Amino acid sequence: MAEASNPTGPVDEHALDESVTFTSELIRIDTTNRGDGTCRERPAAEYVAERLADAGLEPALLERTPGRTNVVARIAGTDPSADALLVHGHLDVVPAVAEDWTVHPFSGEVRDGVVWGRGAIDMKNMDAMVLAVVRAWARAGVRPRRDIVIAYTADEEASAHDGAGFLADRHPELFEGCTEGISESGAFTFHAGPGMSLYPIAAGERGTGWLKLTAEGKAGHGSKVNRANAVSRLAAAVARIGAHEWPVRLTPTVRAALVEIAALHHIRVDPDAPGIDVDELLGKLGPAAALIEPTVRNSTNPTMLDAGYKVNVIPGHATAQIDGRMVPGGEDEFHATLDRLTGPGVDWEFHHREIALEAPVDSPTYAKMRAAIELFDADAHVVPYCMSGGTDAKQFSRLGIAGYGYSPLKLPVGFDYQALFHGVDERVPVDALHFGVRVLDHFLRSA
Repeated sequence: MAEASNPTGPVDEHALDESVTFTSELIRIDTTNRGDGTCRERPAAEYVAERLADAGLEPALLERTPGRTNVVARIAGTDPSADALLVHGHLDVVPAVAEDWTVHPFSGEVRDGVVWGRGAIDMKNMDAMVLAVVRAWARAGVRPRRDIVIAYTADEEASAHDGAGFLADRHPELFEGCTEGISESGAFTFHAGPGMSLYPIAAGERGTGWLKLTAEGKAGHGSKVNRANAVSRLAAAVARIGAHEWPVRLTPTVRAALVEIAALHHIRVDPDAPGIDVDELLGKLGPAAALIEPTVRNSTNPTMLDAGYKVNVIPGHATAQIDGRMVPGGEDEFHATLDRLTGPGVDWEFHHREIALEAPVDSPTYAKMRAAIELFDADAHVVPYCMSGGTDAKQFSRLGIAGYGYSPLKLPVGFDYQALFHGVDERVPVDALHFGVRVLDHFLRSA
């Protein structure tokens, strides 16, 4: 039996090849989620379930809505007293317009050492790497120390009602004993300058607050004086919200990121120092500032407007939508500020709401995630960070599971990982998948 002390463990050429094959084949299964209920993840769920079953597991296929399928399986660890670890990835992807792409987004083409297609980064690559690791363990007779619960979810790219939300609410028994989890958007190479390879591990997420603003007014003829114009009221509120400068609010994860990244730039930082100018400090961190800047404060970005039906008719009703995000602990400030900024004649409400998250960066699990990366990249600088958006970790947090973003990829200079999330020409290098399989194997066996 391969031990955690053996860095290569059971990962062989077969496992590395499978990570590429599975990524490509999952991309070819179109699981586009437009948010309108038409997505069908079941073919992808059956694909992963079959390969888990081949590895000796007993995957359960679970649906809230027909065709919106989730897969959950458990690998028994060698230490029954240890807490279980959740490893989860979503099967759905955002839409892609083929005409905009160099390679068809659902071809899964492997060209010049790169796998192309929608989901190559977000996040069928991670789905595939986990499958490759589990199957390598089965071939070598390897078991992890703690129970590993694997979940492939539907509907992450919309509300998660048919995916992680459904699993957490209706099937909590499948996650018994899980105290921590890993998933997307962390442990990738972020090139912050010559010779500075950062690997940010996500240990927090801002909360989601998608808002609907509604303005009521007096309908009338467009040529008449109207001091109760719903469009004017709404436009003024949207302008105030869009222009608002939210104050800096440093959470523990963001404070740790700021201190560690600044130290790599030979800058000593005391986040508690009176009068510290965080924005000025970020300006000294070069490209690495992009990991921190979106998460030092709440945000509200107007995204949609809807009013009227004819140019010479003043409507009595107008609506807008705002993408709001809240740092952990920033919810009360968010509410009070929106009440003030909307003003008279305009109401606001959440049409989608998810909590903010934080996970400890001084935990044994975080230390083992760091060590696994450093083992396979001697030049790595592992740092914590907070995601500006959110993942299924929000839903699984209802079960008391602390979530980390940890889908390891070693990426070449110039490869803009974050720009490829929901972007055109999404792709992942084959070498990055191989690195990820090795890191995941070592971490999951040692965790």
